[in-house]
Amino acid sequence: MSLELLGITVLWIFLFGYVIVASIDFGAGFFSMYSDISGRKDMIHTIIQRYLSPVWEITNVFLVFFFVGIVGFFPKTAFYYGTALLIPGSISIILLAIRGSYYAFGTYGMKNNRILTFLYGMTGVFIPASLSTVLIISEGGFISVKGKHVKLHLLELLTSPFAWSVVLLAIVSVLFISASFLTWYSSKANDYKAGALLRKYTLAWSLPSVLSALVVVLSMKTHNPEHFENMIQYSWMLILSILFFFIAVFFFYRKKHYGAAFLSVVLQYALAFFAYGTSHYPYLLYPYLTVQAGFTNETMAKSLVIVFILGLLLLVPSFLLVLKLFVFDKNYIQGK
Repeated sequence: MSLELLGITVLWIFLFGYVIVASIDFGAGFFSMYSDISGRKDMIHTIIQRYLSPVWEITNVFLVFFFVGIVGFFPKTAFYYGTALLIPGSISIILLAIRGSYYAFGTYGMKNNRILTFLYGMTGVFIPASLSTVLIISEGGFISVKGKHVKLHLLELLTSPFAWSVVLLAIVSVLFISASFLTWYSSKANDYKAGALLRKYTLAWSLPSVLSALVVVLSMKTHNPEHFENMIQYSWMLILSILFFFIAVFFFYRKKHYGAAFLSVVLQYALAFFAYGTSHYPYLLYPYLTVQAGFTNETMAKSLVIVFILGLLLLVPSFLLVLKLFVFDKNYIQGK
């Protein structure tokens, strides 16, 4: 395996880790807000807070690793994406700041502020929508490069069916992944009322998650035919992804094996995510930048590969340890 391929693979693993962990976090915030508005706060708010309290500070570590790594491994991405992402990136930072404020005030005061809760909940859908802009722009057609100047065609971006299909997929996936995890988490806590409600949310968002993915693939056929043709070559991964989706829905529908059901959801998204990434290779940005053209020098690459692999080997076990010691501790999860 070449250094370029190894580097982008490690970064893609970090990004997938962020997608799953952040989806649970963002969706939990939205469901917490929705339960407050709908008068069901007493049913699921407690179980959500038990999960979020130990892990909310860890979530963004995956994202930081990814962005530091993408600029370290592929320095030219800073030139191409720096200007293009100025507006959506600024929006994401503001939304993340609002979300962080909720955690800070929720810990040290203003726990029942409904305005703050509303803002917190809405960031749970707006942040993934804004972050998905990176993947949208990477498909090409939204920026032009003239010499040393990169221009984002904001009107084309805002009126593109493909762009909005990706945004829709990001939002729906966040809610489906989060609801499926929280359903499992509720069953571990023997909180049957919360589990029953969250199970309904899971089933409600299951079909939209698949339909929105289908819309993205179909719109990609028009927007980027080359990427679409490449994805067809990895259709077996997409078929397996759908298979795991049906396994997950079956378990949730039958009210059993919630742990296996959530694992199936993770595998569903892992297969689709890596099918997308593999078919996107070698482009970092259609048609301007490839992995090979944007790669750093060999000495820096070797150092970064070692550091990021060690970081991955440290971060993942540490996160799992936090889950074991705190999130899934028998006494903690039952509020004892």
